[in-house]
Amino acid sequence: MKLREIYEIADGLAPFAISEEFKTKLGFYDNSGIMLDCGREICGVLFSLDLSARAVEEAKRAGMNCIFTHHPAIWNGITQIAEGKDGETIALCVREGISVISAHLNLDAAKNGIDESLMRGLGGKEPLAVMQEVEGGGYGRVYDVRETSMNVFVDRVRQVFRTKRVVAYGNAPVSRVASFCGGGYDGGSIAFSIRHGADTIVSSDAKHHLITEAVEKGMNVILLTHYAAENFGFLRFAEAVKQQIGIPVAAFTDERYL
Repeated sequence: MKLREIYEIADGLAPFAISEEFKTKLGFYDNSGIMLDCGREICGVLFSLDLSARAVEEAKRAGMNCIFTHHPAIWNGITQIAEGKDGETIALCVREGISVISAHLNLDAAKNGIDESLMRGLGGKEPLAVMQEVEGGGYGRVYDVRETSMNVFVDRVRQVFRTKRVVAYGNAPVSRVASFCGGGYDGGSIAFSIRHGADTIVSSDAKHHLITEAVEKGMNVILLTHYAAENFGFLRFAEAVKQQIGIPVAAFTDERYL
C-alpha cells in the first residue's frame, strides 16, 4: 500500500482542509500531513499519539513501517535531523525506513474526531454550542449530561479514560459540561462555558489563574492529562482507519502519560 493512500483514507475521516481553515480563518499554527516519506510500500501502520522512541520500537517489533501520530512529528524549530538533536526521533525513523503521517487540528475538530470523542466519553450526545466552528467540524463544546454529583462524575471520568491522574476542583452537581481537548483551556473557553450555562469545565494543561477564575465563579474544573483526554478519541480514529485499510493496523498507548 502506498503512503499517499493511507493519507487519503485519513483525509476522508478527518479532512486536512480543516487544519488549513484553522490556520487561515483563526490564525492557529499547525503542521499536519505527511511528515516523512521513506518511499517504501507500507506493510503496516502503528497509531501512536506521539512520535517517540518507544513508538518506533513498537513499530519495529510489530513489523510496521508507518507511524500515524496525532501530535505533529515535526512541529517547528527543528534545524537538525540527527541523534541528540530535536529531530532525533525523525532521524531514527529515517534509519529504520518508517514513514510518518500526523493529523493534528483536523483530527481535533473533525466529525467524530478527538474533541467530539471527549464529549461522548464524558456522557454528552449532541452539543448545544460549539466554540470554534469550521466547515466539517469544530472545537470546544457545551452539552448536557445526566445530572450527578461531582464525585460520581469524576469517578466515571477515571474509568472511561483509563486514568488515575484527574485533578478536580469544586463540588457542585454536574449537569452541563464544557470540554476542550488538549490544551484548549483559556480565558476564551471559560467565557464560552459561562455564556452557555456550563457548570463544569473539562480540559487539560490549565494555568492556575484560569482554574481560580472558573472556580471563583462557582464552576467545577476537571483536568485530565493531555494524553488521556486525547488518546481516547485517537484510538477510535485508529479503529475507523483500520476498517478501511487492507494492511495490519495496531495502536500503541504509552501508559506513562495516562
